Amino acid sequence: MRPIFDPFVLPFVLGMTFVLLYCIIGMIRIIFQLPKEDRRKFLRSLIYPKSALKNFRDLVNDCLFHTKIWKRKPLLGYMHMSIALGWFMIIIVGHFESITFSPLRGLEVPFMQKMMSNLYLPIFFRYFAIEELSLKAQIFSFLMDFFLLMIISGIFIAVVKKKKPKKVGMKRVTKFGIKEDLVRLSLWTIFPLRFLAESSIANIAGGSFLTKHLGFELVFGGNYNETLSLVFWWLYSIDLAIFMTLLPFSRYMHIPAEALLILLRNAGLKTTEPRKGYAVAEIYSCPSCGLCIDVCPMSEVKDNYKNTAVYFIRNIRKGKRRRDVKNMTEKCLMCGKCIEVCPLGIESLNIKIAQRKKTYYKIKSDFSYLERLQDYKITRPQDDLSAHSQKTLYFAGCMSHLTPKITRSMTKIFKLANENFEFLDADGSICCGRPMMLTGKINEAQALIAKNTELIKKSGAKKLVLSCPICYKVFKEEYQLDGIEILHHTQYINELIENDKLNIDRSDKRYAYHDPCELGRAFGIYDEPRNIIDNIGLLTQGKSDRDMSACCGGSIGSLTMSMEERDEITKNTIKDLTLNQPDEIVTACPLCLKTFARLSPIEVKDIAEIVVEGLEG
Repeated sequence: MRPIFDPFVLPFVLGMTFVLLYCIIGMIRIIFQLPKEDRRKFLRSLIYPKSALKNFRDLVNDCLFHTKIWKRKPLLGYMHMSIALGWFMIIIVGHFESITFSPLRGLEVPFMQKMMSNLYLPIFFRYFAIEELSLKAQIFSFLMDFFLLMIISGIFIAVVKKKKPKKVGMKRVTKFGIKEDLVRLSLWTIFPLRFLAESSIANIAGGSFLTKHLGFELVFGGNYNETLSLVFWWLYSIDLAIFMTLLPFSRYMHIPAEALLILLRNAGLKTTEPRKGYAVAEIYSCPSCGLCIDVCPMSEVKDNYKNTAVYFIRNIRKGKRRRDVKNMTEKCLMCGKCIEVCPLGIESLNIKIAQRKKTYYKIKSDFSYLERLQDYKITRPQDDLSAHSQKTLYFAGCMSHLTPKITRSMTKIFKLANENFEFLDADGSICCGRPMMLTGKINEAQALIAKNTELIKKSGAKKLVLSCPICYKVFKEEYQLDGIEILHHTQYINELIENDKLNIDRSDKRYAYHDPCELGRAFGIYDEPRNIIDNIGLLTQGKSDRDMSACCGGSIGSLTMSMEERDEITKNTIKDLTLNQPDEIVTACPLCLKTFARLSPIEVKDIAEIVVEGLEG
């Protein structure tokens, strides 16, 4: 008869009790920090069948299988999955095993001891078990050994990643302090210690291919030593206790936090405060995996990698000086590449904008002229087509006005396609509001949005075409233009080509296309510009494109980045784009155009320009 209790379980029980209480209290705090309406949305989402199904799917994919990492870096995907899924399955299978072959069966046990035993028996079942020879017992033993081996293989890759990141496809990994290294060491040793503890007793408790045949027979030479076995069980329990006690104060808090984040996100919640509610769930869900470091354009500049999203979030979590966090917030280009590769899709940009809202900037915002402005001076084509076609409104925006060849090209395209259009801001425009939003000046941006909305609705147009992705983003996300279709000019031109309204002469010129951040990553507009270029000439492949397209470096998102730092980013992006020797670089953003044109060895054009060249033969 094996015992049903041993003092070595106490460190684990204490550690587990602490981390459970900490997580429950933390979750309640986050929920109560949410705005009242957000709290209601969250609670309602938990009971709706449709959202419940999505919650389950996302919890499995993101927390256990880590499918987003698999798609980009399969070896890292396996590493994360093997540890997360393996640990989860050991807990689940362990519970079923301890219930099926419970050593408490038929015994009268005090209630409190029974409650505590339900906590430790699934974890230390082998110590209290006597080997069963039934098929069911052998299946359980095989599954437990299989998932233990899976975890240990994942830990091996994690060690390789730490020592030689290039072996797993990473240039850099996140650098941690001594405390984090100790927590990581405790995690890495938990399952090797479990292997040794279970192997040491496999002749009594049973096991399978890993613990019995490899562990007991080879590692321990087929000899059972009760004292040595107990030492391993104590070490295993103490290691678990150390990890769980330190977990809330380390990056591994992401293990419980990411589950809550998924539930909040699926309820449709967003960050409104930089250090409260939803933002806290995002901050503690960051696993500090470092995937965002390599893709961040700031990493191209020496030492700027310390301003990347992983370090920004870590500094907030550590309670670093607000000035340091503010500096990191203002340096960011807001290109969104970090969000694209983040396994959990943490919206670090929203946290930064919320942080900027709390900062006072000496920016004078006098919009009294808006009240005096009654209307734009609208430019119409000479032939009035309003009687027989739907009106299209063209809004160039500030940046397009600074690159007038874009507006001239668009005007020609409208006319050559025989479109009924109006050039809303031919003589200058009210800003779309996006620059103000990026500085956190939401109220000032709303004043601009309100006036533009009024003037656009007055036009009676059913279609609004924009040349600037910065404008496109804010019009799509912040403007209430019901009944008006909002299109970027790449989408619009592509429609004209598909509807045979433009007859373009195709040449053998080679083009490299650059995906603007606000157009590609923000809205997934990748195919339309490529379709246009395919009708004009030959599209060459750059080093990185689509969702991994590099920022041009000219982003208005950064408030403090120097021109020297920006130029380094620009040069690197141009180098990527010219990998296969194109004749010209094509983009679909006036800011990218101006930025590249300064440093590019080959000509840079907007996509509207090359369309006009194709039309004019």
